[in-house]
Amino acid sequence: MISASQGDSDDLIRRAVAAFNSGDHGQAMDLCELGLKRHPGDSALCHLMAAVLFARADLPGARTRIEASLAARPDNVPALILACRIARAEGRFEAALQFLDRAARRSSQAEILVERARTFDQVGDASAAGACWTLVLQRDPQSEEARARVGRLAWERGAPAEAEGFLEDAVGRGGHPAHWFDLGLVRQDMRKFDGAAAAYRRVLEMSPDAAPEAAVNLGVVLQEAGDLEGAMAAYSTAYRLSPSTFGVIAMALTSAPSGRLWLDEEALRRSLAGGAPTPGAKLLAVDSRR
Repeated sequence: MISASQGDSDDLIRRAVAAFNSGDHGQAMDLCELGLKRHPGDSALCHLMAAVLFARADLPGARTRIEASLAARPDNVPALILACRIARAEGRFEAALQFLDRAARRSSQAEILVERARTFDQVGDASAAGACWTLVLQRDPQSEEARARVGRLAWERGAPAEAEGFLEDAVGRGGHPAHWFDLGLVRQDMRKFDGAAAAYRRVLEMSPDAAPEAAVNLGVVLQEAGDLEGAMAAYSTAYRLSPSTFGVIAMALTSAPSGRLWLDEEALRRSLAGGAPTPGAKLLAVDSRR
């Protein structure tokens, strides 16, 4: 038999979850606060409040609430996984792994292994991360994230051909911009400039306002391929997205085998910004391969 109090709590949780899933975090928080006033220390409400606060980047508040939830239900696996994510976001990696150890003793959810791999990624332990991502891939061969991470780690250890295979599989069904970017890096490293350019263009198509690095790298590979006009267009895109890329662009233009030596910095800035060239500005086309 369910008490009226329990029914009230369950109804508030359902409404708060619906608000949270719809993106209305303010409404979700209001409902959680109302519920906790009526049912102080309720583990489910504390868990949900922690999730809302975590989504709003209030890490201290999220930590307080998830600890309260675990105090009431220490063996709750979803709460332990959320506690791991919060600890990881705070840089408390040892605590994050300890939460996952506790969760793994109670469940074999694949999500636990994914969170462990992500934690090792953030710690910078490439060997442990690679082993975890490989296990994730064995459990879920369709995991785009696992394929992409195994590919990236293969590239970092100097196996670009292996990396390219994993990353091509990862982006085969559309892919995340970060995975396309990594594929571009791998192909660029292998001097597959056309393929690298295609990957960087895909990043720009998917994230047109947030990909200055992809635009710079697109310029570099087009320049390496001898398409200086295309390279300048890509550099202009990068500069408009982030003027801080100017130094990298200037270095790329003067250090690549085929590029331009700009004698007037202001002329280069105006060109990248899409403005008219500065009167009397001097630039020289250079090709060190000749």
